[in-house]
Amino acid sequence: MGLDWSTDRRGLLKAGGALFAGLAARPHFAWAADGDTLRLRATADLQVLDPKGIIGELDDVIPRCTQVTLVRLGDMRDGNKITPYAAKVFEWKDPKTIAFTLHDYLTWNNGFGPVTAEDVKFSFERIKGSDSAWAYQFEKLDKVEVIDQRSGLIHLTEPFKPFLYITLPYYGGHIVCKAAVEKAGGSYTTSIPAECGPYLLDKWEQNQKVTLVANPDWKGEKPAFSKVEYFIVTDDQAALLAYEADSFDYTKLAQSSAKQIKANVPADSKLIEARSTRYVWLTINMNAEKLKDPRVRQAIQYAYDGDAVLQGAYDGLTTRATGVVQADSQFSRAANKIATRDIEKAKALLAEAGVSALELNLYCLTDSVSQSTAQIIQSSLGEAGITVNIQPTEDAAYWALGDKTQGDGYKNIEMVLMDFAGGIDPTENLVWFRPDQIGVYNWSFFDSKEYEDLYQKGLVEQDDAKRKEIFNRMEDLMEDSGGFIFICFRPFLAIYRSDINPVILADGHPDPTQFTKA
Repeated sequence: MGLDWSTDRRGLLKAGGALFAGLAARPHFAWAADGDTLRLRATADLQVLDPKGIIGELDDVIPRCTQVTLVRLGDMRDGNKITPYAAKVFEWKDPKTIAFTLHDYLTWNNGFGPVTAEDVKFSFERIKGSDSAWAYQFEKLDKVEVIDQRSGLIHLTEPFKPFLYITLPYYGGHIVCKAAVEKAGGSYTTSIPAECGPYLLDKWEQNQKVTLVANPDWKGEKPAFSKVEYFIVTDDQAALLAYEADSFDYTKLAQSSAKQIKANVPADSKLIEARSTRYVWLTINMNAEKLKDPRVRQAIQYAYDGDAVLQGAYDGLTTRATGVVQADSQFSRAANKIATRDIEKAKALLAEAGVSALELNLYCLTDSVSQSTAQIIQSSLGEAGITVNIQPTEDAAYWALGDKTQGDGYKNIEMVLMDFAGGIDPTENLVWFRPDQIGVYNWSFFDSKEYEDLYQKGLVEQDDAKRKEIFNRMEDLMEDSGGFIFICFRPFLAIYRSDINPVILADGHPDPTQFTKA
């Protein structure tokens, strides 16, 4: 999972107007001119580059450039194909054992020597069972057995084929240097103690720009560009204007731009339109005093106007989500239990609960889509007699709302508009609502033993039809709790120069190491 970060245009122009003006005015230094530089846009600054603590987009993209994984994913438009990467040998010996041998050309910078099987063992086992948000990726890992300097065996506790998709090519799967990380104290944040990848982190200008340069010691397939520049522009519309001013070569776009851009695609540009794995939902905190009665929570579910949100916030470009399992997959639920709005039912439930003049706070990020969605929710719940106070919240404060390490505030938040970058296997999307995620990312206080038991069964079940039954029952439990309203899967829209070929991973993040020149 990756988390998206954004702010409104007014805030951008107030706080970062100089950056945007500079972007719009600077000369074009794309590879077409000098053959070397790939310029991309990021929606927020980096925070934690240690794979154990990755949070946002750049936190994943940079290690993808400066570290290696045993295998890697291809473009989401091409079926998310898995190919060996750091491993020259990668083989399932049996349903619980994977054999790997690393390429012998892999070396760490800063004098830390070759990348070893011991590094793989350290990288995986330090996250397994830890307090990392990505510990779930290693839940079925028993141990990594080191055979020799470059070879090892990954032992699983049970057969678990999704390990190939949810662990090895993703956040926790980035291999770190044991000696360097231990020397740094066991973890790190924004300074990588040892790198081994096609690129090195060269320069970080906070909230403005990140520069990566080709690693001179990299002996694998050379990247197409010797430099990657990531410009941090939080607002989608500002990013589009910067793109049109020739300030970078690739950017995601807001859904509201779709019709305008499709009607008049900028010169020498191409569009990407794809179904996203990013799922959006409304969290209703069952622990908050005003929301402890399930009838009140259900009243909110009945008052919610899904059609209005899809049209008003998403311009009709997507459909109502039936859960958190990716839409139209073989595992997706057929329909929501409360699929049709019923204001009178909502009012009746509130009356039955003895509740009147209900007033609730709704927290959301400050980007335009989140704001539009929140305003429509405010209006639709208002028709049932529920007053919603929208609380626009900037990145850092937003992600601290449900974090138990930040104090007891997480117990009392009432409603939060949330969205996560989903994965390929349904367990990647369902993991965040387990009991152990309360105070981490389960902000609804959804606490279901049946859900946890089903999650564990879904991890190891080999029959797809049975897995679908498991996952759909889990989503039924979520909806029945009254702690969730499933909104949609965000459509993915991006624009890029026609002289490059981008590679976009399943979470919507680009992989600069796989970009090529057209």
